[in-house]
Amino acid sequence: MTDTFVALGFAIFIWWFSTGIVILLNRMSRTAITMSLVLSSVLCVGALAGLAHTAQQTGVMGAYCAFTCALLAWGWNELSFLTGWITGPQKTAILKNTTGWPRFAASFNAVVWHEMAILVVGVAIVAITWNAPNQVGTGTYLVLWIMRTSAKLNLFFGVRNLSEEFLPAHLAYLESFFKRRRMNAFFPFSVAAASACLWLLVDYSDQPLTTPFQMVGAVLVGTLLALAIIEHLMLVLPLDTTALWRWAIRKNPNTGTAGAFEAQATAVMPAKLDSHDKSLQVN
Repeated sequence: MTDTFVALGFAIFIWWFSTGIVILLNRMSRTAITMSLVLSSVLCVGALAGLAHTAQQTGVMGAYCAFTCALLAWGWNELSFLTGWITGPQKTAILKNTTGWPRFAASFNAVVWHEMAILVVGVAIVAITWNAPNQVGTGTYLVLWIMRTSAKLNLFFGVRNLSEEFLPAHLAYLESFFKRRRMNAFFPFSVAAASACLWLLVDYSDQPLTTPFQMVGAVLVGTLLALAIIEHLMLVLPLDTTALWRWAIRKNPNTGTAGAFEAQATAVMPAKLDSHDKSLQVN
């Protein structure tokens, strides 16, 4: 039981702290951002080496190490995207009345290089841990990948909270690809599917024949999945999605996301939807 609570606390803390660090680094000076990208790249290579080293380990520490290495590799994906280093060829906002395939194509082109980078790193992790007994790192990366893709799709289809405060000024144009509405048809399916997977992980961790290594690994990956489900729920609930990372978000009225987006959008799109519930579009 102690191992369960330790793994639970570790996963929650590392999720909260690492997310805040990525947000904070991206709001520093360009020199600091460049240095953070270099450091993150080195850490990513080290993380892949760490995953190779722990692939054959079936001890509790091996589970923690693989989990942390997968998060470091994912952190490189996040930082390279938020800094604008790896995004996509579409770097301008789209017209508000753009719908259907043109909207999807523009949205995909805005992140296609980022998605390819995620794929490359993911394939590398799968190859490194192929047929190895320690799959905690692979499971961690897959949960992050699948749930982040789900979150992007939900933002595209439409949710109440767009979390645009997390976007740095140079990526403000991405907000034009989001849609504000109370709910979309994909959302319940995505949450239900993730919840079913979480139940399987919880059930597996509680089996009598589950080893301490397997239990800790299941708790680490399961906790990350539970947090991702909570993040999904925060997309549609009337909550402040920035509360947990307010310490990492620096708002500047002259250079902040809202100001940059509005300046860019003035020439290409009408005013944004009012945030009041009556303005939310529901199909």
